[in-house]
Amino acid sequence: MRHRKRKLNPLGRTRAHRKALLRNLAIALIKHKRITTTVAKAKELRRFIEPLVTRAKEDTTHNRRQVFRYLQNKEAVKILFSEIGPRVLNRPGGYTRVLRLGKFRRGDGAELAIIEFVDFNEALLQTSS
Repeated sequence: MRHRKRKLNPLGRTRAHRKALLRNLAIALIKHKRITTTVAKAKELRRFIEPLVTRAKEDTTHNRRQVFRYLQNKEAVKILFSEIGPRVLNRPGGYTRVLRLGKFRRGDGAELAIIEFVDFNEALLQTSS
């Protein structure tokens, strides 16, 4: 039976290590708008960052503090609320996209993927317009 089991991929790490990993990946994604990582990490990062972007749509002191609880990085919070939040204002969810690269990491054979913000892929936005 799976009663009271969490629905998360532990990524082979302790809770503190996983928390730090997701925080660092989220900060990198906010700063660069697109990062390359493994498929498992990208899927878990998507679950971590989507609620933060939803909070960034409404710029209040309370929302900034709530997001800062997770990120612990003033610069990332500033970018999230000034650039990303206003850009996804009309989007009801699904702010990120995970694209499998079809490549495998040399060291351990992990499948690689790109995770990016949907409204920040200029090349894709220009072809669809």
